[in-house]
Amino acid sequence: MDFKIAVLPGDGIGPEISVCGVEVMTAVCEKYGHKVEYRHAICGADAIDKVGNPFPEETYQTCLWADAVLFSAVGDPKFDNNPNAKIRPEQGLLAMRKQLGLYANIRPVETFDCLLHHSPLRREIVEGADFVCIRELTGGMYFGEKLEGNDRAYDTNAYTREEVERILHTAYGYARRRRKHLTVVDKANVLASSRLWRKVAQEIAPAYPDVETDYMYVDNAAMRMIQDPRFFDVMVTENTFGDILTDEGSVISGSMGLLPSASTGEKTPVFEPIHGSWPQAKGKNIANPLAQILSVAMLFEYFDLLDEGRLIREAVNASLDANVRTPEIQIPDGPAYGTKEVGEWITDYIRRHA
Repeated sequence: MDFKIAVLPGDGIGPEISVCGVEVMTAVCEKYGHKVEYRHAICGADAIDKVGNPFPEETYQTCLWADAVLFSAVGDPKFDNNPNAKIRPEQGLLAMRKQLGLYANIRPVETFDCLLHHSPLRREIVEGADFVCIRELTGGMYFGEKLEGNDRAYDTNAYTREEVERILHTAYGYARRRRKHLTVVDKANVLASSRLWRKVAQEIAPAYPDVETDYMYVDNAAMRMIQDPRFFDVMVTENTFGDILTDEGSVISGSMGLLPSASTGEKTPVFEPIHGSWPQAKGKNIANPLAQILSVAMLFEYFDLLDEGRLIREAVNASLDANVRTPEIQIPDGPAYGTKEVGEWITDYIRRHA
């Protein structure tokens, strides 16, 4: 297969981990006989500094040209700490999602046996946890009508039937490929938008008789994820709830630097780590590249290239078992590896193994 890949390194640690992702993808393509062409493009704070727009038209056109986007992170403290800033890096991320029609965000949560001690939860609670959160990505409060004044502000949490139906069908598709259990997360006891979600879900559920469907309020789901994460197989929820729950889910594995994600929909799919830009670590060669590398595995799997994805996951697991880890997940007195060195070790593993 020939690949055209748009590479959006973004801000903070993004350029460092992006290199690791590209090197891994290149190694896998060489091994399996795929041709790959890359085009780099700017976004986030970097794009604001250069052209005044966090998602410029040229970057959008590069994404349309590509078969997939390998994205890293956006965000910079100079915008976070300025409440009066009219343009922010995160607006570029929202623009990318909206313009590419990326309505489904897929975030797997899984544990690694050798890292269970890093989770703040007890081993017997998190061991074996393996679920996927499907987050609706282009509706809700993040995109609804807004008002921001000195004395009054609001964000409108609006959804249409069509938006709810398409994300539910996506979630059922994932549930059918996994353990056939779907949890619909809402706040239907309080929010009108959530009552629409539940109504539509109850109408759609009979079309998937092979999938067990249950419903859970978001506050209960947040508690259940901590008390019994193994209960979940696939959960689906709206944009804001999904943003919060998926970050909560990341602590189950012990580090946000371990979890990838995919955003799919109408146009080019985007593959990215779930962590942010971590600007404090910029240029220090300490950021964990594994989530970026696992995003490449998800990219191959999206195109049904399962052997390619499996080899990347095997390489990541081998690096962890060999204690080839960045500082935040390294064992006490373990060897020192930086972002670059971890990426090189995994790339070399891929080149040496079938």
